[in-house]
Amino acid sequence: MNSLKTLTLSESRSQSRSQLPILERKNRTSRLRSLPADLDRQRLPRHVAAIMDGNGRWAHQQGLPRIAGHRQGAIALKELLRCCKDWGIAALTVYAFSTENWQRPRGEVNFLMTLFEHLLRKELAEMQQEEVRIRFIGELSVLPRSLRAQVEQAMIQTAGNQAIQFNVAMNYGSRRELVRVCRQIAEQVQQGNVAPATIDEALIEKFLYTAESPDPDLLIRTSGEMRLSNFLLWQLAYTEIYFTNTLWPDFNRAEFHQALLDYQNRERRFGKTQGPTCIEKDC
Repeated sequence: MNSLKTLTLSESRSQSRSQLPILERKNRTSRLRSLPADLDRQRLPRHVAAIMDGNGRWAHQQGLPRIAGHRQGAIALKELLRCCKDWGIAALTVYAFSTENWQRPRGEVNFLMTLFEHLLRKELAEMQQEEVRIRFIGELSVLPRSLRAQVEQAMIQTAGNQAIQFNVAMNYGSRRELVRVCRQIAEQVQQGNVAPATIDEALIEKFLYTAESPDPDLLIRTSGEMRLSNFLLWQLAYTEIYFTNTLWPDFNRAEFHQALLDYQNRERRFGKTQGPTCIEKDC
């Protein structure tokens, strides 16, 4: 998932001026290839989700066009995926492109589609080597034909890999997902395969895009935004949420380390109380 080549000479010069902070961040994270000692391996999240926000603002701060932020964001994503694999986290789900993102300027949307396709072509062999199983979730039928073909090829070729499950939400919207689930179950009822009285949470979950993964234990959203933005609304019911002001291109292993420390300092009660509870007057 290396960055694309720059499009113009002026972009290349601008990016070279911003390399020093990036190199410094790489040096700071080189010590975090193995799980940090202050993290409890037994209490790591099984499944991490991420809303990758702040690429455009990062580029603006660097004096670069927005597309440069998306390129750097792709590098940050690759590093997070490797980190999850290195540290023993079983699944990573990222919000790559929402159903609402089509409203962005046409040039930016076209660039993102091209970037997704380029990254898949470039990184598929490496994902195979590192045993990454990649799945794309969302309404994939409306993606550009060449990108859709690359997506399908990537899912087929990596289907047997077991090191880490990597879910990429592309043209994804959680409300649309739930509408889709309702329609599919309604069809099953109409065909006599499902009785309405048997519809429960477990049945609904079987029809979700994420049926093959446990619900996320931890959601990370970068850039200071504090909302879910129509992402995994069903699946995040009891997920711990970590907000950070760090822009996505700056989110590295050290930042992820802090997110996991915060996660491990929380008590996940799932609606239950902490310790024994007494509600009687004399107990």
